[in-house]
Amino acid sequence: MLFNSIDFAVFLPIIFILYWFVCNKNLKLQNSLVLLASYVFYGWWDWRFLSLIAFSTLVDYCIGLALNSTAYSKRKKLLLSLSLLINLGFLGFFKYYNFFVESFIDAFSLFGKSIKPNTLDIILPVGISFYTFQTLSYTIDVYRKKLKPTKDIIAFAAFVSFFPQLVAGPIERATKLLPQFYKKRTFNYNLAVLGMRQILWGLFKKIVIADNCAQYANEIFNDYGSQSGSTLFLGALFFTFQIYGDFSGYSDIAIGISRLFGFDLMKNFAFPYFSRDIAEFWRRWHISLSTWFRDYLYIPLGGSRGGTWIKVKNTFIIFLVSGFWHGANWTFVVWGGLNALYFLPIMLRNKNRKHIEIVALHTFLPTLKETGQMLSTFVMTVFAWIFFRSDTIKSALEYISILCSKSLISLPNIKSKSILILIVFFMLIEWLGRRNEFAIEKIQLKQPLRWGFYLFLVLLLVIFNGKEQEFIYFQF
Repeated sequence: MLFNSIDFAVFLPIIFILYWFVCNKNLKLQNSLVLLASYVFYGWWDWRFLSLIAFSTLVDYCIGLALNSTAYSKRKKLLLSLSLLINLGFLGFFKYYNFFVESFIDAFSLFGKSIKPNTLDIILPVGISFYTFQTLSYTIDVYRKKLKPTKDIIAFAAFVSFFPQLVAGPIERATKLLPQFYKKRTFNYNLAVLGMRQILWGLFKKIVIADNCAQYANEIFNDYGSQSGSTLFLGALFFTFQIYGDFSGYSDIAIGISRLFGFDLMKNFAFPYFSRDIAEFWRRWHISLSTWFRDYLYIPLGGSRGGTWIKVKNTFIIFLVSGFWHGANWTFVVWGGLNALYFLPIMLRNKNRKHIEIVALHTFLPTLKETGQMLSTFVMTVFAWIFFRSDTIKSALEYISILCSKSLISLPNIKSKSILILIVFFMLIEWLGRRNEFAIEKIQLKQPLRWGFYLFLVLLLVIFNGKEQEFIYFQF
């Protein structure tokens, strides 16, 4: 079920009414309704995969209890390994089986050996990368004694399958989200208003910015061979705003919906395109995944402790794994490796924690130096997105080759100037609201003008509402 669909527009009010007007006096009933709604939401896409998420939930619930009932370290390690094996095994099979088979075949073809492919027609379960990491955070934190295992199977199942963020995040930690299912929740009008405002901004990002940018980005990337370098730059630019509007838009909607039900999810994007270096960008982009890899992979590997080689090795591991997490294609691995190369010089000079606060925190405009830093970081990011968007490494290199040709200085083929105006408007609002949790959290306008602004956003949603498109990160 898509957030930007008629189905969800009917589904959400029904669950909201039942949650607050029928189940409001019973926490167990509320959690049961959340669980039921989450399974309906997920099963709307393909009910067959409900068994997969239910099995993963049951496995980690039982392993959590078993970890708490044993004092033997070897047995605890065995239980944790079992959780990792089952969860990552499912993820590896559904997401990477055909990739490894095809890569194995390609490797042998280099030596003149021909192997008959034996791939399977595997359907990738929506959101498997997200809920797998979410449930793994539970068993790992129970193993580390950062969290006591729950005996409430309903609360735990609702945590794993919580429908607002089930299929595309934010990837919540058990230590943060699970305890919220234990506490009585009462309706908070101000929180609900804030949630509705964030939902509106998320829908604007998705429908007006991402979906319209997608139309032009797809046309250019699918026919890059006949385009000029300037048009290809425009295509990369459109995809840059498409993926940001699409993914951060989903996160905004998910966080906003959660607020309607009395839950608090972590911030997943913090205006990443205003970053002054690539280290700051990765602190602001897909925060829930970046911090997950930091806490559960990078730090256990040794982090930045040790010599230069250890730092370089761990940096490449974290970025390559992050790239591979996004999909079964070498283009994602190259994208991750490229970001590692961007990051290394900053880390080796110990400058990776230089820009913590948002740019121009106490002023309206950035300095000339900050402007240059943001521009250079943005261009590097746009370049890396070319690999992320391309179907193969070969097509990405061909795309870049044409992009860097003399035709880069020619006039681009712009079919619609309205999308460029919308992007400028979008980034202006983001800039004005960069100090807040999301851009329109606090609109500094008097009430009639503020409502006029909201109605203007709704009008844009109606005017630029094209073909209903899935969120990009559903495929990951």
